[in-house]
Amino acid sequence: MAPHCFAVGILAAAAAYGQSPLNGVIDIHAHSDPDSLPRKIDAIDLARLAKKRGMRGLVLKNHYEPTASLAYLVRKEVPGIEIFGGIDLNLTVGGINPAAVDRMTMMKGGWGRVVWMPTFDAENQARFSKQDRPCVPVAKDGQLLPAVKQVIALAAQHQLTLETGHSSAEEGLMIIREAHRQGVQHIVVTHAMIAPVRMTIPQMQEAAREGAYIEFVYNGLIGPNREYEIADYAKAIRAVGVQWCILSSDLGQPANPLHPDGLAAFFSALRNEGFQQSEIDQMSKANPARALGLP
Repeated sequence: MAPHCFAVGILAAAAAYGQSPLNGVIDIHAHSDPDSLPRKIDAIDLARLAKKRGMRGLVLKNHYEPTASLAYLVRKEVPGIEIFGGIDLNLTVGGINPAAVDRMTMMKGGWGRVVWMPTFDAENQARFSKQDRPCVPVAKDGQLLPAVKQVIALAAQHQLTLETGHSSAEEGLMIIREAHRQGVQHIVVTHAMIAPVRMTIPQMQEAAREGAYIEFVYNGLIGPNREYEIADYAKAIRAVGVQWCILSSDLGQPANPLHPDGLAAFFSALRNEGFQQSEIDQMSKANPARALGLP
């Protein structure tokens, strides 16, 4: 299918299916305002919309600001939906900063649940973008940096969800192996297929064998920087196994659909690829809940 036809078709699916409830769905990759990057909706309005559509929860993601305190405030304003935050280990928080992670765990409410390794400031991101700028490495000479191991230890101690961020596929596997060794119970490969991560199917399978969930995001299927067709995602999910896959939106950009609409279109497209509703439920409800340590 031509890229234009695919984009039109999947957005039509959002319009057709978008008003159906997404009962029990948890989006672990939701961008919103307030942010220093342009966003389509703020966190409070997003929580209200997600609740109206029947969603169970959201993880608020911000590349440059921790969101545990925002999650606390959104929960007060919009009761009845589970809102979580986290911290991206980019330059604005000091890079790989165990003290920042430790402090996040003390935030009132305890809703700071996720630690992402560096994303937009990751050394791998700068390398991929061919940018000569300050960045945050996670490894040197094939070995994880001591501070990375300290962050992993904190994730194990506080039962946090550890995400690989924009680390390279090889770096991500190093992080996952160390996390497994240290006893981290909740590990996610952040948007494994798309740039700048770009894990191969064998690498995703290895990550899953080490206990990591593999995240697939709707944002990778739309827009001018789209890298894959839904059939590519379907092939990878089948190879890894639905029991190890998570479906997220990675939405919030002004030109893209709102999170519930994107997720509805994502699920519709996967059904057209032969996935059963029970499989989509596992990847959008049960697996995200387990990845966050929820019952």
